[in-house]
Amino acid sequence: MLSQADNERLTRVGPGTPMGELYRRYWMPVAISDQVGARPVRRRLLGEDLVVFRTSDGRIGVVEERCAHRRTSLAVGFCDKNGIRCGYHGWLYGLDGKVLEQPAEPALNKQVKVKAYPAQELGGLIFTYMGPQPVPELPHFDLFVEQEGTSRDIGEAMLDFNWLQAMENSVDPHHVEWLHGAFMNADRALKGMGEVKLTAKKHKKIGFSEFEYGIIKRRVVEGGTEDDDDWKIGHPLVFPHMLKLAGAGIGQFQIRVPIDDVNTWHMWYNVWKTPAAMPRQTTIPSYTVPLKDEDGNWILDFIDGQDISVWAEQGRIADRTKETLGASDKGIAMYRRMLLQQIKVVEEGGDPIGVVRDPEVAKFIELQTEANKLGDAMGFVYLMLTEQAARYSPLNRQLIERFGFLEAAAAE
Repeated sequence: MLSQADNERLTRVGPGTPMGELYRRYWMPVAISDQVGARPVRRRLLGEDLVVFRTSDGRIGVVEERCAHRRTSLAVGFCDKNGIRCGYHGWLYGLDGKVLEQPAEPALNKQVKVKAYPAQELGGLIFTYMGPQPVPELPHFDLFVEQEGTSRDIGEAMLDFNWLQAMENSVDPHHVEWLHGAFMNADRALKGMGEVKLTAKKHKKIGFSEFEYGIIKRRVVEGGTEDDDDWKIGHPLVFPHMLKLAGAGIGQFQIRVPIDDVNTWHMWYNVWKTPAAMPRQTTIPSYTVPLKDEDGNWILDFIDGQDISVWAEQGRIADRTKETLGASDKGIAMYRRMLLQQIKVVEEGGDPIGVVRDPEVAKFIELQTEANKLGDAMGFVYLMLTEQAARYSPLNRQLIERFGFLEAAAAE
C-alpha cells in the first residue's frame, strides 16, 4: 500500500513533478524511425506536446508543437535542410528551436524561438532528452545495436492508463502462472484449444537484486533448480521504464513510455536470430498490436492482451492506497522504493541510477539475460511467436518458417 502523496509522486510525469523530473534525466523514445519521413509528426511525451521532424538531409529535430508566431501546430508544416517551417506564415525554425526566417517581417527577430530538445536515432527509434544540461550519453543497450544475422521489428500500442501499472508488472513473476497459465488455459478450453504448459509452471522461489541499470528478476519454477538460467542469470528491468526478455533466438525490450499521467506508449522491440537466415533488412518494420475486438472487448487469447487488460482494469491511475500487498509482491515494493529513492537523488542534484556520462561505456551495454527461458528455450520462442504481441508482426510467418515451427503452428 502507498500513501496518496506517494501515489501522486510516482504517477504524475508533467513538467515540475517529482517523477517528471526523474524521467527527464533519461533519453526517451519519442517516435519510431520509419514513421518520421518528409512530413512532421505530432507526439506527446511526459505531458508536453511535441513535433518530431526530419530535415531534407536526414537530421532529426524535436520541438514544441506550437509556432511562436500565432500558436498553430508545427505539425501543419514542412521541412527543408535547415529545419521545420510553419505552414501558416512560413516561419522557419532550426534544430535548436531558434527562428531562422520570418518571411513577412522587415527584420529577423533573433530572440524568437520554440523549445527544442536534443534528438538521436538508434536502432530504428528516435530518442529525445528533455532534461537539464549537460546532456548525458544515449546508452546503446545491446538489442538496439545491429547484430549480424538478426532481424528486428517493433510493435506498438497506445494505452489509456498510467505508465506505472505496466512497469510494476515487470517485477511480478507470480502473475505469469495465473494470468498466462490458469486464466489463459481456461480461455483456451472454452474455445476447444489445448493447454499452454510453459507459462503455467508454478513458482517455487522468486528473487530480486539491484544492478547498475536497475533490477534483476530471478525465479525457480517447478521442475527447476537454482542452477537454471532463470535463477543464476535472470533478466533485467532497465530503470525506469524498460524490461528485457530473451531466449534462444529472441531478445525483446518491452518499453513503457509515459505520454502523460493517463496515457502510455507501449513498444515491443524484437530481435530475432533464426537458424535459417532471414532476408537482410534495410528498415525495421513497425506494426500496431490490437487490444480489443470489433465489439470493444479485450482480446484475451494472447499474453500481452491479458497483461494490458488487467492493467487497464486497475483504473486510469491505480489507487494504491487501497491495495493489500503480500510477500509475493516484494519485487513491486523494491521497484517503488527505487523510484522514490531516485526521485530524491534528482532533488538533491545528483544523477539517478543508469544515467551514462562516459561515451565509451555508452557505445555498447550488454544486458545479461537467461538463454534457456523457463527450462525450454525453443518452447519460449514458439510462445513468443504465437501467444505474444509478435504474432501480429509482418515478419511472423517468415519467422515461424525459419525457426522450423510450421508444422506445430498448423496443428494449432
